[in-house]
Amino acid sequence: MTDAGRDLRVGDFVRDELAAIIQREMRDPRIGMVSVNEVRVSRDLSYADVYVSSLDARTKAQKDELVGVLNKAAGFFRSELAKRHRMRTTPRIRVHYDRLIEEGPRMDALIDRAVRADHEQHDPALWDERDDEGQPHG
Repeated sequence: MTDAGRDLRVGDFVRDELAAIIQREMRDPRIGMVSVNEVRVSRDLSYADVYVSSLDARTKAQKDELVGVLNKAAGFFRSELAKRHRMRTTPRIRVHYDRLIEEGPRMDALIDRAVRADHEQHDPALWDERDDEGQPHG
């Protein structure tokens, strides 16, 4: 049985080390500036799902190419990680594009709109005059 939180600690380690490996040791021009946003490690530590984003990858094709390049380098990443820790095994790397970065502002806007509609429905007098941020006065 693995101790509680070990998968989280391994995920943090993998995230930090992969970010350094990609930044310092990858020479592929298709990669550009990549952020390793999150790593989720399976409970048995056999797999690590790595979520990345890039300001350079704007289109779906560019994002797919980035993920493809990084997944092809997964063996290299795994061998580099193995050199940097003392665990019995090194998780297999699976790279995914992190869509949360793009979806976050859209979701915030939807939530704000829903809250505003709820307030207007329950007390429209408060919403007649709003400040610059759409908040009611009073």
